[in-house]
Amino acid sequence: MPDGTDLLCTRPRGVLRGAVLTFVFAGVLATAAATGSLPRQEPAAGRAGAPPGAERAARERAPVDSAALRRAAAAAMADGKSGKEAAEEFVSRSGDRWGAVYDKREYEEFEQSLDGSYTGVGLSAGRADGDRVRITRVRADGPAARAGLRVGDRLVSVDGRPVDGLSVSEAVALLRGDGVPGSSVALRVERGRTAWTQTLRRARLATDPVTVRRLDDGAVLIRVEAFTKGVGTRVRDAVREAPAGAGVLLDLRGNAGGLVAEAATAASAFLDGGLVATYDVEGEERAVYAEGGGDTERPLVALVDGGTMSAAELLTGALQDRGRAVTVGSRTFGKGSVQMPSTLPDGSVAELTVGHYRTPAGHAVDGRGITPDLSADERAEERARTVLSGLGGGS
Repeated sequence: MPDGTDLLCTRPRGVLRGAVLTFVFAGVLATAAATGSLPRQEPAAGRAGAPPGAERAARERAPVDSAALRRAAAAAMADGKSGKEAAEEFVSRSGDRWGAVYDKREYEEFEQSLDGSYTGVGLSAGRADGDRVRITRVRADGPAARAGLRVGDRLVSVDGRPVDGLSVSEAVALLRGDGVPGSSVALRVERGRTAWTQTLRRARLATDPVTVRRLDDGAVLIRVEAFTKGVGTRVRDAVREAPAGAGVLLDLRGNAGGLVAEAATAASAFLDGGLVATYDVEGEERAVYAEGGGDTERPLVALVDGGTMSAAELLTGALQDRGRAVTVGSRTFGKGSVQMPSTLPDGSVAELTVGHYRTPAGHAVDGRGITPDLSADERAEERARTVLSGLGGGS
């Protein structure tokens, strides 16, 4: 997952432009950190649990009045003030923990990420050794790799700000900064007893959100980094091309979500139609369905963790509730709220929470996450492979 998280939105089919529903997840935090609307109590990646009372608060809080928000922004502009700053203050006072306000450039970056590209330094960060943040993946052609950074290096600070004790999302927000290619960021890194400061320049990087490989026992590992455009079809094709009888290990760890239509298509690889999730928009319930014709017999294990978010949780909940997969790992993040974009008079865009989605069995996800069938942390993949073998998915 690039820089620990991607900036994506989730758009159900059939929703008109201008009233597009989005599931805004960890990537939003990177922008929200700069706008002052970053939630301070979100679960850190890899840590089970949820903010105390978060689910109840999310369920009971009334939606933000988008018309009032636009009026507040317009009034500020009439007084010669920033409409965006007025909107940020309005959203902050509303208590909408997932609300965020973007200027035009930030929202363009948000939209571009749907195509599988992002601006960053080409590394993924995760929690390890308590509150410490370590590098979990280094992109081969990215600035971090060219600077010699390695998996396992400890990230001490970003631009002088210590990251110990921060959530992974907050650390990622510092890494991504303003999202401008060519901007610099100084990382303090430790490797064993050696520590140094490395200055990198952010670059525009393309992602490959799906990787497929055969395991030694004959099973197929499908890792999905994010549900960007075309990912659902790639997952479905990978399942169809897998050898007969080979089990599938679906790795959704660190998947910050993406387009809900892509998650539904991915679900269609393993389900013969039926319900994937329900969601409400200002009190009106709607549903997401899988297409028919999926492989319902192939052994399947899904790997999840605290970085599994939003559309990835939607897929996890569908596979778990419908008895299609054994889920292994740690509790997922708990991002199950639905946002709708509202364009403000100055061209900035506010993402406001309008509802929440639920798994096929009716379980709420927001503020709670999904508890896997089998808990596992550092050796989660090893345990998942053992489970898959027991299901007959290995040779």
